[in-house]
Amino acid sequence: MKNKYLFIILSFAVSAASGQPFHLGLFGGLAAYNGDLAEKIFPKKGTHPAIGITGNYELKDQIILRAGITYGVVGGADRYSNQSDLRLRNLSFQTSITEFSMVGEYYLLNLYNRRYSPYAFAGLAIYHFNPYAFDVNNQKVFLKPLSTEGEGLAGYPGSKPYSLTQVAIPIGGGIKFAINDDLRVGVELGVRKLFTDYLDDVSTNYVDQNDLQLAKGQKAVDMSYRSPEVGGPPAYPVKNAQRGSPKSKDYYYFSGIHFTYRLKGNGGSGHKIRTGCPANPN
Repeated sequence: MKNKYLFIILSFAVSAASGQPFHLGLFGGLAAYNGDLAEKIFPKKGTHPAIGITGNYELKDQIILRAGITYGVVGGADRYSNQSDLRLRNLSFQTSITEFSMVGEYYLLNLYNRRYSPYAFAGLAIYHFNPYAFDVNNQKVFLKPLSTEGEGLAGYPGSKPYSLTQVAIPIGGGIKFAINDDLRVGVELGVRKLFTDYLDDVSTNYVDQNDLQLAKGQKAVDMSYRSPEVGGPPAYPVKNAQRGSPKSKDYYYFSGIHFTYRLKGNGGSGHKIRTGCPANPN
């Protein structure tokens, strides 16, 4: 899948390089998520590095079409919660995220004439995730195959299996600085609106223990209900007892620094390539 995304962005780069000014970019920063297992913004124990590459195609001086591949890791755990009942629930997860996005950027000011400009972006993304947790023996266990909330089990028609590759809507913005006509540096935050509540594999209710054990085995039962590991009640919860909250979808976000460099000699028809530093706005 990563090779597929790389092919797409390289194809975009080749096709754009002979048209309007084309900028290659590098993104570095942080990735985090919010959902049932993390409620704070950029939680200390659930925030990880993120890195990406972009191809940026100028439609106009203040409008840029940007394609990018970003990779990051997000996670969350009840043990870091301030609420005692959530700490007792004792669920946790991590997942890597590989995202291909296509967004439009709009700059309030023209960076060929100004030193800096606020900007906003929005578009469409496709991302891949695969939540996992570590069991009592510190062994990595992928959660989707276990159907911890009965996804896909007979007798639970309302709990459908979730896809590990989905669509998201990136929305964000920041401030970009023009070092010169070719080199730009932006500081940005981008949030991804998701259409799933299973990024963390936690959403609704516990299923019947016997149903889960029969269909998926003891490991599924152990990873679905983890309260006994921290001294909680040993008995598995009754069917339909609350496990998560489906009221709102999960979301993840990237924040960091975006460097872009304009390739030389690719000015399109009617686009004037300027030289030298931007004019002082004052």
